[in-house]
Amino acid sequence: MRILLVEDSLSLGECIRDQINDDGYAVDWVQDLAHAQASIKLMQYDLILLDLMLPDGKGLDFLKHRRKAKDNTPVIILTARDQLSDRIAGLNAGADDYLVKPFDLAELSARIAAVARRYSGNPNPLLQVKGLAIDLISHTVKQADSLIELTAKEWALFEALLQHPGLLLSRAQLEDHLYAFGTEIESNTIEVHISRLRKKLGHDVIDTVRGMGYRIVRT
Repeated sequence: MRILLVEDSLSLGECIRDQINDDGYAVDWVQDLAHAQASIKLMQYDLILLDLMLPDGKGLDFLKHRRKAKDNTPVIILTARDQLSDRIAGLNAGADDYLVKPFDLAELSARIAAVARRYSGNPNPLLQVKGLAIDLISHTVKQADSLIELTAKEWALFEALLQHPGLLLSRAQLEDHLYAFGTEIESNTIEVHISRLRKKLGHDVIDTVRGMGYRIVRT
């Protein structure tokens, strides 16, 4: 999952960025609406975390503009404004969720995961794939009640494939899911992670179509 964080507070922005990175996802952090607009022209995001009060304008106006432009990217509002009227205005403008500052970072991770599941068309966090029991909330994979340990990046890559069952994702698309702007990525990074996943999960879980990409066929 690739996330755009629009937050002008340095301390909070750093904490959120680090939390998202620890969850294994890519995050591009900008501190004003101008850079947010520039970022969405360059990249298709899976989710936007949006502060309402920014140096060059209101996050709510940015959200309304995106929805009028038929941009359905899920948006979670992050704000210190806790009045009921503010929450209603945010949701009516097209936000998918609303989190009032200060908030627990673990709750933010849970909200991100819940919104992502809804947009992937599968709100159920429990999946069965090739004899594997997968919990999208706890980020765990079990086989015959034995826990399979995955690194954060391995989990993020596996989840990206799970969110698009049967769909081929190219190496470039998977890199976009996992790494933020400016990250140095070795040419075989995705292949290395796929190889490690196969060793842990089984060689028939992830299909390769040579020269095109990877996919999970859920049976």
